[in-house]
Amino acid sequence: MSVKLTTRQVGDVSVVDVAGRITLGEGSSALRDAVRDLLAKDHKKILLNLGDVTYIDSSGIGELVSAFTTVTNGGGQLKLLGLTKRVQDLLQITKLYTVFDVHESEAHAVRSFS
Repeated sequence: MSVKLTTRQVGDVSVVDVAGRITLGEGSSALRDAVRDLLAKDHKKILLNLGDVTYIDSSGIGELVSAFTTVTNGGGQLKLLGLTKRVQDLLQITKLYTVFDVHESEAHAVRSFS
């Protein structure tokens, strides 16, 4: 199974529910397109819900960093929500856990944007 993205609004925050695998090819390009589309529509508060992500490869990690950079350079904020143990470990190993603003609860994450 590849990645499935669903975008919804919670107040002025765009929540992107990500499910499946973020891997080289379709998975990482779908994530890139979703983030760029939100920025093009002037949505600057983006929350990636990674609670249903089963696997991320190095290309997927690169895409998360790229999305973070793109959003930040565009004057917005990108935060992560609901990391699985596997994804959390991966971010710890790569030292990216300190780069991303990571939250456990959606309500807390949405409030953190204000």
